[in-house]
Amino acid sequence: MAAHPHSSVAITTTTSANPKLSLLRPRFCPPTTPFRHASVDLHIQRRLLLPPPPRVFTVDVSGHLLQDAGASLVVVSGAYALVSGFDNLTQRQIVEQKLSRKLVHILSGLLYMGCWPMFSTSTEARYFAALVPLLNCLRLLVHGLSLVNNEDLIKSVTREGKPEELLRGPLYYVLMLILCSIFFWRESPIGVVSLSMMCGGDGIADIMGRRFGIHKIPYNKHKSWVGSISMFTVGFLISIGMIYYFSKFGYIEIDFVQTVERVAVVAMVATVVESLPTKGGLDDNISVPLVSMVTAYLSFGFQP
Repeated sequence: MAAHPHSSVAITTTTSANPKLSLLRPRFCPPTTPFRHASVDLHIQRRLLLPPPPRVFTVDVSGHLLQDAGASLVVVSGAYALVSGFDNLTQRQIVEQKLSRKLVHILSGLLYMGCWPMFSTSTEARYFAALVPLLNCLRLLVHGLSLVNNEDLIKSVTREGKPEELLRGPLYYVLMLILCSIFFWRESPIGVVSLSMMCGGDGIADIMGRRFGIHKIPYNKHKSWVGSISMFTVGFLISIGMIYYFSKFGYIEIDFVQTVERVAVVAMVATVVESLPTKGGLDDNISVPLVSMVTAYLSFGFQP
């Protein structure tokens, strides 16, 4: 603002009064933004162009690997403790040998299946879980072929105390655990129901049939009504409970009414097959889970 010496009128002087100066200013005048801001922007642009650090993927993979390996170790230790505990009870004559064998039959498979949520969400998790029955399978083969002698193992899982018995019912049992782990896993009700019927249903049928099986089934004098009714009831309840258990973890989506109906059909078919005369035929540890798989597949559909 400047004042004329002979006038009181103020004259305003701006760069807009001279359009040439206003056009030249952006070209020759220094920028108002400091140079350090430009260097920071350039640094940010370079960081955006760089790929993400590879160590993030490595940590994620190693985390799943450690979790699955740790879970396998825990389940193996638990299975060994379970068998050792019942062996100890048998040696102290607290639990008779036949009852101990059937309780191991029931609990080992159900507890193994109940530990599946301990494993990670990786695609390899099911194979880590299958390592547990696989180790037991190798153990049964070694002792069943008499490559190594273990009297305690033979007494705990066989009926007549013969090593070759390990290559029948006990071996079929662990093979079914491996099969359901790899092909069905925890996302499919097929494997869950099949193992529930084999472990819980078939196991309780033998216990109840031996103790209270006075009235025999007409077409099979070795099976009783009490045993078959117990198998259907207990197998059905355990199957529903295990499916609900895995649904709470988000592995299985269920409609309760439809699930109850479908599981009831599977339990009925498995119970009928278990009651059939199979002297010299298929072992219950093969027939019961296989027919349960087929029936559950027809009911639920295959969900790998």
